[in-house]
Amino acid sequence: MTKIRRAFARNLKTIRLEKGQTQEELAEKIGISVRYIQLLEGKNTPNVKLDTLETLAKALKVHPSDFLK
Repeated sequence: MTKIRRAFARNLKTIRLEKGQTQEELAEKIGISVRYIQLLEGKNTPNVKLDTLETLAKALKVHPSDFLK
């Protein structure tokens, strides 16, 4: 996995937990499967569409770039 994907996975999980949301709650909030959230936070993070990145950021009330720091 590339460095940027590792950073994304780590930051998504960290931000989600800081916001007090479970994977299930986040998935339901944005209309995707829990399994996809698990994949995004996992060791084999798939490519993420920009639309999905933006949707996650809005749901978690962060800037999209926060996932890539």
